[in-house]
Amino acid sequence: MTAPRISFEFFPPQSLEASFRLWETVQVLAPMSPEFVSVTYGAGGTTRKLTHEAVGAIKRNYGLNVAAHLTCVDASRAETLEIAEAYAEQGVTEIVALRGDAPKGADRFTAHKDGFASSEELVAALAKTGKFKLRVGAYPERHPDAADDFADVTWLKRKIDAGASSAITQFFFEADTFFRFRDACVKAGITAPIIPGILPIQSWEGTKKFAARCGASVPLRLDEGFAAAKRDGREALLALTQCTTLCTRLIEEGVEDLHFYTLNRPELTRDVVRALGIVPDVALEKVA
Repeated sequence: MTAPRISFEFFPPQSLEASFRLWETVQVLAPMSPEFVSVTYGAGGTTRKLTHEAVGAIKRNYGLNVAAHLTCVDASRAETLEIAEAYAEQGVTEIVALRGDAPKGADRFTAHKDGFASSEELVAALAKTGKFKLRVGAYPERHPDAADDFADVTWLKRKIDAGASSAITQFFFEADTFFRFRDACVKAGITAPIIPGILPIQSWEGTKKFAARCGASVPLRLDEGFAAAKRDGREALLALTQCTTLCTRLIEEGVEDLHFYTLNRPELTRDVVRALGIVPDVALEKVA
């Protein structure tokens, strides 16, 4: 089995303790030589300034290729493009362009009166600058706002046509979920790489709540498996086995890239990546 190319997602810290956790996470995972790392924007764009600071610090201190998240939430077109320009001035050449979730307290996403109405519009405007490699989100299972089961494929095609060069999926628990989506995308004429988003399970109860919010279906076998593992004190072993098995199946069916949602907790992601045959860079380990 050929080792995949990997990438990691971090989120910006909002407290001193969280800041220490972020830098520990980067130090642990940087030696795994990721193709890129991304930094999230926070629900409703709430961590805009923190994201900008984290992106700059990771790039300066670790020399990693950082893809900054950028959303359409609660900002005018001019403000959003100003943020993109500030990233460009930092030397950032990749952006993960997303519509974004509804601001806190709102039921649904509503565009700013002077803002971008969709991720497709955001991608088109960023592509026009010629300054960024653009990645977008993709949904192997129906997005909560999707009009029908095929809408997520249609939207992805529009975003790719607008200028995105690849997509990163929402997490999922069954490899077949990704394969069905990949086949539908190929049938729709999408040729850009679609990178599976992988969520190592740090807490099963927390993961189930996360899945419910974003429309990811939870297999009964996993629910039963983690219930039994909790009784036996084997949750960590099951989490490692589940994630490694999922990744292995994806690789065996032609997947060459994996994007890990680390939740700023690096150990399980590191152990999975090692199990997939990725050897850490010794020089970077010594720096860390």
